[in-house]
Amino acid sequence: MTMWRLVPFIAAALVLAPVGVIVSSFFAPASDIWQHLAETTLPLLLVNTFWLALGVITGTAFLGISLAWFTAVYEFPGRRFFSWALLLPLAMPAYVTAFVALGLFDFTGPLQTALRAWLDSDLSWFPDIRGRIGVIIVMTLAFYPYVYLLARNAFLSQGKRSLEVAQSLGLNRRQGFFKVVLPMARPWIAGGIMLVLMETLADFGTVAVFNYNTFTTAIYKAWFSMFSLHAASQLASLLIMIVFVVIVVEQQFRARMRYAENKRSARAQRIQLTGWHNWLVTGFVLSVLFFAFLLPVTQLSVWALQSFAQDYDVARYLEFLWHSLSLSGLAAVLTCLVVIAMVYAARRYPGPATRTAVRTATIGYALPGTVLAIGVYVPLAWLDGQLSELILHWFRIETGQLIQGTLMIMLIAYLIRFMAVSHYPIDGAMQRITHSIDEAAMSLGLHGWAMIRKVHIPILKPGIFTAATLVFVDVMKEMPITLMTRPFGWDTLAVRIFEMTSEGQWEQAALPAVTLVLAGLIPIILFMRQTEK
Repeated sequence: MTMWRLVPFIAAALVLAPVGVIVSSFFAPASDIWQHLAETTLPLLLVNTFWLALGVITGTAFLGISLAWFTAVYEFPGRRFFSWALLLPLAMPAYVTAFVALGLFDFTGPLQTALRAWLDSDLSWFPDIRGRIGVIIVMTLAFYPYVYLLARNAFLSQGKRSLEVAQSLGLNRRQGFFKVVLPMARPWIAGGIMLVLMETLADFGTVAVFNYNTFTTAIYKAWFSMFSLHAASQLASLLIMIVFVVIVVEQQFRARMRYAENKRSARAQRIQLTGWHNWLVTGFVLSVLFFAFLLPVTQLSVWALQSFAQDYDVARYLEFLWHSLSLSGLAAVLTCLVVIAMVYAARRYPGPATRTAVRTATIGYALPGTVLAIGVYVPLAWLDGQLSELILHWFRIETGQLIQGTLMIMLIAYLIRFMAVSHYPIDGAMQRITHSIDEAAMSLGLHGWAMIRKVHIPILKPGIFTAATLVFVDVMKEMPITLMTRPFGWDTLAVRIFEMTSEGQWEQAALPAVTLVLAGLIPIILFMRQTEK
């Protein structure tokens, strides 16, 4: 049973190892690499990342807060539908929305082509979708549900009563929103914005589609275009420092989320909108849902049917699908097994050290995929070399690469990144197993593995299923880790999308994208079923 106690610490060490590798390169820099980066790419990367982050958090804050306020407090046509439908963009990977936007609104796209023919103009006034504004708009439409979900929960806990309190103090409705309601919801909103910021910093696929240079694309190019793992490590070390600052700030905001909640407020009578306000709000909400989900899904479906009917290679597509499904299944099983062992250890041996280890083991989700790929690859490549030398020395056998070129690197990286995703539902299910349940089971003669199999597993099963589903879907959509650490020829649906969009072949990327969107709907459905209980 001592092994149970070690599981959280082994998992924490697994997370800290790649972080330590990356951070060590920051404190032991190669002067020639830093000089080259400072003279060529670093200033542009910092500027691009700053404006991208600022633009996306501003856009998501505006959309998320306004949509949350309208659906939580007001009554207008379609409100019940929009309340859950506005979460649907979470099922759409941002890089999928990105290439659909380029395919529709680029210079050679159907919209500009039709406008040039209709207006007989060169459309010099039409905004450039490939610029910074285009990236910001696409990522805003993809990430606003993070702010919407948390802000709506905050507004539902306040309800119409917060406005009534403000009006009793002599404030009108607008003043009450900005001076009473918004400050009370600030911790939740800040938490959502911090999630958006971390997603923005970690994003690779979207900025790659737009050819917009940020740290994630620079890390990939340094490794696979310049063949300089040292340069990629230096860039990753700087990015991870930025992420750590964001994590610290996010923890400070989370610690301040201590407002009292009145559950009856969610059922308070809503404010009925009338006249042009009614249709203005409906039109605004519908337009966001249209551009964020309905339009991309419709265009993807059209492209998928066209490409499938023309010359789509069904055998290769089935190979991509098998790689994605098998890899996702392996990662889900491995992650859930480790997390179950970790949660059991925390239950049996509670204490400050164990809690700290569990908390450390679940920070991997905040690390960008490109950073994890570098951090996992470097130590495992070193270990691979050492093992090959030992076998050659002792047995005179040339083994070549034992770890590199296998699925092990990918699975370890997935485990580090997605332990946090599976920990929450499994730990939540574990909380239902009280000590009184254990005592009742022991009184019936159940001990050890028999108790786990007959009592604990049935109680944990819903949490394990939810955790496995979330990890499965996240691995299917994960692009940078898969792209940078996959064995030769092990292409997945996400890799296929990257390759096709890199060549501007939007139609060929549509069918894999539709598959990912359908997979992404699974956690949305699970969430809606959970909230309806």
